[in-house]
Order: sequence, then structure tokens, then C-alpha cells
Amino acid sequence: MSLVELITQSTFTEITALMVLATVIGFIGLLMRQPLIVSFIAVGLIAGPSILDIVHSKEQITLLSELGIAILLFLVGIKLDVKLIRSIGGVSLMTGLGQVAFTSIIGYFIGLGLGLGHTTSLYVAVALTFSSTIIIVKLLSDKREIDSLHGQIALGFLIVQDLVVVVAMIVLAAIGIGDSHGNASDASAWNVAISGFSLLLFVIIFVRYIANPLTEKLAKIPELLVIYAIAQATLFAAIGNFVGLGMEVGGLLAGVALASTPYRESIAARLAPLRDFLLLFFFIALGATLDLSLLGSHITGAAIFSLFVLIGNPLIVLIIMGLMGYRKRTGFLAGLTVAQISEFSLIFIAMGISLGHLQQDILGLVTLVGIVTIAASTYMITYSHQLYTLLEPVLGIFERRGAPREQPEETHASGSYPIIIFGLGRLGTAIAMRLREKGVKVLGLDFNPATIKHWNKIGLDTQYGDVTDAEFITELPLRHARWIVTTIPHHHTGLSSEDTRKTIIQLTRSAGFTGKLATVSQSKLETEELELLGVDLILEPFQDAADRASELLLESPDAQANKQRD
Repeated sequence: MSLVELITQSTFTEITALMVLATVIGFIGLLMRQPLIVSFIAVGLIAGPSILDIVHSKEQITLLSELGIAILLFLVGIKLDVKLIRSIGGVSLMTGLGQVAFTSIIGYFIGLGLGLGHTTSLYVAVALTFSSTIIIVKLLSDKREIDSLHGQIALGFLIVQDLVVVVAMIVLAAIGIGDSHGNASDASAWNVAISGFSLLLFVIIFVRYIANPLTEKLAKIPELLVIYAIAQATLFAAIGNFVGLGMEVGGLLAGVALASTPYRESIAARLAPLRDFLLLFFFIALGATLDLSLLGSHITGAAIFSLFVLIGNPLIVLIIMGLMGYRKRTGFLAGLTVAQISEFSLIFIAMGISLGHLQQDILGLVTLVGIVTIAASTYMITYSHQLYTLLEPVLGIFERRGAPREQPEETHASGSYPIIIFGLGRLGTAIAMRLREKGVKVLGLDFNPATIKHWNKIGLDTQYGDVTDAEFITELPLRHARWIVTTIPHHHTGLSSEDTRKTIIQLTRSAGFTGKLATVSQSKLETEELELLGVDLILEPFQDAADRASELLLESPDAQANKQRD
């Protein structure tokens, strides 16, 4: 008996083998600093008929795959809070829609140029507009840039793209109903429209009267809340499939129904691991249908589409944001986040195949584009600042004079400051407040717009900007400053070993700063490295707090009582 026959002898051993394979491939991907989705796609290809051919329990794997898609779309829907949608900034809306429109149009003509045909070119072009929410949020969070201006704009892109996903899938569902009923297409279209309206009306009523009190009661037992969320996702997906809207739209609406509840973050956090586990089987099912020999016929097309996504998408965002008055640096960093396609691209193409609009080999084409762009964009986002430094000389054409959109009204920075603080977190704010109490004028610097607003509300002078931008540093009032204080800790983020503190030290010295430097340290090794760089004062928040706490604990009760009376 061969190994393949042994593995496929029962569904249990087959699923076990697939999970072991996923663990091995996932570990290799981890060493290469690649997102899990790349490893999942690789598992599907390796387990498929072209290599190991160990996928034979197709009904069970298809079931797990459908559950994974329902949970995935449920988690997308649960992030579409109505209040959040209303608060989308103009730049996110305009740039998001602009990116979707231009990517679709240009991608469509590229497809025609490659001889794909009108329908196929349209499908592929739309698929290229979807960026991976999971990957972008993970990478920006790891780099502590999710709250930066370009990070917030990127989140706006994702919301716009999620809305486009909803519309695209509803359109596909309606087309599918029409195609499947032949002459009865008009009646079927009316049926799906009425069903869709009824389901949407139910969601509105549910959100208004049921969602909050129901989840509040269920939240008393967190496990029950999670089970309920899964049940709602699968129930809505089943209803959506039954009435003709499709499982995907049903799953999305299930998430939207809970998006305004105070427990949505908790639900999303608890379901994320289940989503990742079940999505493994979506990619296994996907790989089982792919013939690697077919990919060879699309190498040229995949290369061209990949280059368009990796270079064209960021350029589109950079141009639009430049025209809107943003700095080239902000536009460049935000643009890099759309340099890949997502799992939705594959789901979208799979829907087209199920409707009979596309040939099976097109899924192989888009899968190949997905592997290339996701893998490459991970490195691009990780090394975004180094890439900007390399390309900065040629990016000037994308910036309007004065960059009017990056001159926040809340910023109040003028004159000279004896102390300049880089990083306006809790430590930076506490230092600034105590210095102000002693009559010392302080300037705070950060690239989080929300933090800038908070500082100005409490009456502290601020300036918005990226502290790793050499051009920004040269514009600061460094000449009369006696101290520069850096409260930004060093975060180890994947492949990147960039230390913001060291960058600030180098840039400020290069800009002519001759005063003293103070910076935070989180370990003895960091302290030694910073001392070698010429830092005059090392701040160790945890050690300093521990020293002060031990002093207070060792003071006599009488001395503590006297302090309390004073």
C-alpha cells in the first residue's frame, strides 16, 4: 500500500495529513516572514492532483471550505459599522474609489491586450482591485503604523474596498439567478431583489431593536456568544444561498447585523483563529482543482498583472493623494498597502467559474498573481521607509507645492523651544505636562493626527510629521533647542530591524542639532548601544518606576502619613 493510499484510507487520516502539511509549510513561511495566506495557497497546490494528490474527501473539504468563506465574510461584515462608514474621510473615499475605478479600467484593457476576452478581462480587472485586509492590518500593526496618517488612510481604502466587494457579489448573485433560469430570468431577478430587500430590512430591524440586548445577555457566557455568532453567520449564509443572493452575501449581512454592537471586537477576535483554520480548507479545495501545468500557459499574463498590481496600484494612489494635496511620503506609504490582491480575489473568480462565465484556468492565473503580489508586497510594506529613501528623489512630481492637506489646523508650533519631544504617547505627554508646570516651553512631534488633537486640547504645542523623514527634521526649530527627548521605544517588527531612536539621533545631528539627547531604553543592551551613539540621558521607565516604588514601600508609615496630610 502506497503512502497516498494509506493517507486517503479515511477522512480522518486525510485531514490529519493536510494539517501536518499545513504546519510544515506554515513554519517555512514563518521563517521567510510570509503571511499565512501564502502558505495556505502553497499547501493547496502541493496537496492537489499535480503533486501529492492526497485530496479525496472532497465533500467534507468543500463543507469546511464553505464554512470558512461564511466566517470570513461575516468578519468583514462585522467591521462595517454604520457609524464607521459615515466617518470615512474624503481622502479615503476618493482615493479608494479612484483606485478601484482606475485599477478596473486599466486592468480590463491589459486583459484585452493579452487576449483574454471581454468577460474574462472584466472579472480579472475587478479581482485586482481587492487588497488583503488581513495582511495590511497585520503588517501595519506590527510596525506600529496603524494610527499614523497613512495607516488611517489605508484603513479607509479597506472599508471602501469591502463595500465594493459587497456590491460586486450582489451583482454576481443577481446575474447568476438570471443565467440559471433562462426565460424566467426577469421573474427570478425580481424574486432575488425582493428576497434581498427583505433580508436587508430584517437586518435593519435586527440592528435597531434586537442586536444590542441579545448580545448583552449572551455575552455573560462568552463561549455562547461565539457559538451564536457562528450560528448567525451560517444561518444567514444558508438563507442567502436559498433565496439566490449567495452564501457570501448572506455571510456579509450576518456580520453587518452585529457590527454596531459593543461586542463586535470580542467576537471578531475569538473567531479569527477559526477563520484562519477553515480558510486552510478553502485553499486546499482551490488547489485540488488547479492543474499546475495550466499555470505555465499564463506565466506571461501573471507577470504583467503582478507588475501592474505591485507598481501600478501604488502609483494610482500616489497620484490621487498628490492631487489632493498630501505629501509624497504619505502617498507613497499609503500606496504600498494596495500592492497585492486578496483572498476575495480568488473567491470572486471562483464565483465567476461557478456561474459559467470563466474557464477553470483563469483561477490559476489569478492564484499565481496572488502568490507573487502577496509575497512581494509583504517585503515592500516591511521595508517601506527604506524604499521611500531610495525612491524619494524621483517622487517630487507627485507632491503639490506646500502639501496643503498636511497642514493640520490644530497644530500650534512657532518660535523656539528649549525641549523638543519625539513621540506623544503616555510617557511623552507626562514629561511635557510636568515641564509645563515648571514653566518650560515644549514642542511635541508625532504622526498620529488623533494624538496631535489631544495635545492641542490640553494646551501643548505640537507639530505633525514623520520623525524618520529627513526633510521634516530639517524644518524643525532645532537651533535653539537644548534637549531632544525621544520617548518612542524600539519595536522589533518581523524582517525590519529599523530603530526609530537611532534614526532620530542621526537625522537631528545631520540637521545641525548641537544640544543634548535623551531617549528611552528597555534593556541593558539597548542602554549600552545608545550610550555608544552619544546619548546624554538614558530614560528607563520601568526601572525608574520600580526604583521609586521600592523607595515608597520602604518609607516609614509615619513619613507616608505625613505626606498624605501635606
